[in-house]
Amino acid sequence: MTERVLTPELLLQGYASGIFPMAESRDDPEIFWVDPKMRGVLPLDRFHLSRSLTRDMRRTDWRLRIDTAFEAVVDGCADRIDTWINPDIYRLYLELHQIGHAHSFEIWNGAQLVGGVYGVTLGTAFFGESMFSRATNGSKMALAAAVDHLSRAKFTLFDTQFITPHLASLGAIEITRAAYHRQLAQAMRHDTAFSNVPAATLQEVVQRMTQTS
Repeated sequence: MTERVLTPELLLQGYASGIFPMAESRDDPEIFWVDPKMRGVLPLDRFHLSRSLTRDMRRTDWRLRIDTAFEAVVDGCADRIDTWINPDIYRLYLELHQIGHAHSFEIWNGAQLVGGVYGVTLGTAFFGESMFSRATNGSKMALAAAVDHLSRAKFTLFDTQFITPHLASLGAIEITRAAYHRQLAQAMRHDTAFSNVPAATLQEVVQRMTQTS
């Protein structure tokens, strides 16, 4: 990349043009931009709730919270042997959160954070960055909550960047770079507010999803 210092504003410009930043590892100071030939997206009307996940969400006493522990969610996502979240990327997402362009969906078991998802919002697009789980279904519940919240807030694009078997099992699909850029351009023509709708309980999330499936 160039010698320009990467700022939150430049980061948002990158997202708006269809690219996102990564580092090779936690210890690599270099950041590069990525524009995959095939892009992962999670259609907001196609999230797949398995029978076991539906049952667990109905019965759980875990709590969903939004934006109460953003830094802890990023910490959870970076807490692995191999991570692309280096110190500069870590700092940038905290700054994006401070200015209202990055958000976290958190699953709590009492005082313990057991799962989470975080990402960047711009226009009507949500750029999902990473997720983690410290208990069975922690990240799946966070992702389901994210899809529900974004749908109710009138977002139109959930970008997962890449696709994994885990994401595919939840409804994510792969589209071409050209198709992604068309969807992104449409999402950039409109605007919505992340806080347009209140946080829900996990039981409310699963009730809405099973009613529309």
